Amino acid sequence: MSWMEYLNAFWVGGAICAVCQVLIDRTKLTPARILVGLVVTGVVLQAFGLYQPVVDYAGAGATVPLLGFGYSLAKGVAKAVAESGLLGVFTGGVTGAAGGIAAAIVFGCLFALLAKPKSRS
Repeated sequence: MSWMEYLNAFWVGGAICAVCQVLIDRTKLTPARILVGLVVTGVVLQAFGLYQPVVDYAGAGATVPLLGFGYSLAKGVAKAVAESGLLGVFTGGVTGAAGGIAAAIVFGCLFALLAKPKSRS
């Protein structure tokens, strides 16, 4: 990988995060609504074929944020529908994002075991 690929990933991922931070700071949207909005936006952009060029340009800078999770869901559904027909609508999203889902579960369990919870009082 060239240093330019790292730079593109950094600035695209940073721009996505900066937009989200502005939404948190300047609007009354809750973080949960912003997160859901990011996933839905990723799905819609991929459905119209607009997110794949961003992924090709920025790599992990575009696939690691939540927009990338929506992109993975939509890409998995499209592939499964092409292979299995209508049943792919129900199975493709989970198959397409299985790696990310599995990593979230494993690391969540790992940190739950290692962390020492404290009460907030």
